[in-house]
Amino acid sequence: MSVDTPIFKDGSAEGAETDLVKNTTTKDFMRDVVEASREVPVLVDFWAPWCGPCRQLTPILEKAVRAAKGAVKLVKLNIDDHPQIPGQMGVQSIPAVYAFQDGRPVDGFMGALPESRVNAFIARLIGDTTGDVAADLEAAEAALAAGDVNTAAQLFGEILQQDRENAQSLAGLAKCYIKTGDLARAEQTLGLVPPAKAETAAVASARAALELARKPPPADTIETLRAKLAADPKDAQARFDLALALNAKGDRDGALEELLTLVVRNRAWNDDAARKQLVQLFDAWGVSDPATMSGRQRLSSLLFA
Repeated sequence: MSVDTPIFKDGSAEGAETDLVKNTTTKDFMRDVVEASREVPVLVDFWAPWCGPCRQLTPILEKAVRAAKGAVKLVKLNIDDHPQIPGQMGVQSIPAVYAFQDGRPVDGFMGALPESRVNAFIARLIGDTTGDVAADLEAAEAALAAGDVNTAAQLFGEILQQDRENAQSLAGLAKCYIKTGDLARAEQTLGLVPPAKAETAAVASARAALELARKPPPADTIETLRAKLAADPKDAQARFDLALALNAKGDRDGALEELLTLVVRNRAWNDDAARKQLVQLFDAWGVSDPATMSGRQRLSSLLFA
């Protein structure tokens, strides 16, 4: 046999890859799922061709299962062609994913979860707690960035149940409290950070966000401040206040533009207040935030041009 001849059965990489993800039927469900799960956990993806969220979730499941390198398998069942099994299991909406282990369902979820949550689900299933925490942290940070404070707080809390000194989770939970206006709870949460981890980037970002939240809001509305600047573009206080008001509304780019403009026009105003405020905003936003990365580069260009 030539060394280039493909082998698709036992022992081959391609055969093993194919075996990780397969379609099944009502007839083969016992063999493909129940019996197979006595060797490794098996995920069952209940789907249908007309289901849009299914089309989003299935590629994510396939990618995650292949990345697990044989620690878990994926079996897909089209509920339109094979309604008996999902009917017996009480599947009422799709996508629905059930995890089988030792011949029985042990866990599952419904809906098209993001990749990070799917990875976390598989990590829990196969006992990879390190991957689980990393995936949950990623999901929590993503939820916080998207403004889903409840989901973020829940995920940070779950991580802290496993590791009560996880600095990134404590910082993230503090930011959740800040977003809800509970600054006292945010301060208490940051007080739980171990001294050895107090200078980490996540904790520094949360502390900067807390300091920013404690600043009194501008007395004027955004519309009033814009009107003041239209009447007098040199009104440094109005521009500074507008930047803070825009940031409070989540308009980071707008805040950035106003403070950079103030640096250009009157850098020395109020003891270099615009530059100092920019630095605080960068800390609060976090080093990986696009506004931080763009702002730092533009500020450096202005200061060292």
